[in-house]
Amino acid sequence: MNKSIEIISFTQLSIALIPVLLVLLIFTRWSLSIKKPIYALLRMFSQLLLIGYALSFIFDSESSLFILLVLCFMCMTSSWIALGTVAEYRLRFYQYTLAAISLGGGLTLLLITQGTLQLTPWYEPHYMVPIAGMIFANSMNSVSLAAERLHAELAHHDTFIQARNIAFQAAMIPVVNSLFAVGLVSLPGMMTGQILSGTSPFVAARYQIMVMAMVFGSSGLSTALYLSLVKSFYRRENKL
Repeated sequence: MNKSIEIISFTQLSIALIPVLLVLLIFTRWSLSIKKPIYALLRMFSQLLLIGYALSFIFDSESSLFILLVLCFMCMTSSWIALGTVAEYRLRFYQYTLAAISLGGGLTLLLITQGTLQLTPWYEPHYMVPIAGMIFANSMNSVSLAAERLHAELAHHDTFIQARNIAFQAAMIPVVNSLFAVGLVSLPGMMTGQILSGTSPFVAARYQIMVMAMVFGSSGLSTALYLSLVKSFYRRENKL
């Protein structure tokens, strides 16, 4: 099996932007604002280009304290971004989101890296940082969906229990759908990357099972924790 990965030139990479331009054209033709999509795309480009340099430094680190600081930064940032769906409550909800993602995602990260992978040293950056990124990102997305749905349901005067259950189910829809689709509709990024690098598909499949399990677990735990913790806010606001 060929173990080399084709290097993509910037000219070749520009071809991948054609669908992006078409979507932006749709935004324009339908009289929708393109400021946020363009801003998001520009941030994506700059962040990914810069992270290449940052990861080279992070992966060479032999300091467990430095890796912990990186993980804390990732967790704090994902917690802030998660509240974009309820931006007006961002400052008041941040403590709940941070606690939920830290506990739900952190527990999953601990089990995966120290139980499943048994990293040596325990903070091995090449594994710890990418896995933490997947865990915190998926927890962030699920909490974000739950926050928006919970607020919307309570605005319709549902009881908190009803609103909580609806929000939890809604937040887990993308994760559950990905479980149905994996292997049939999609080959996820980690599995694809390993196969492209020459890893046996059977080995890559085991890693992907681990990834799907950790995504489902971290998303569900973080979302449930957020919905439980935020109840105190709505109680104080007399919205229950």
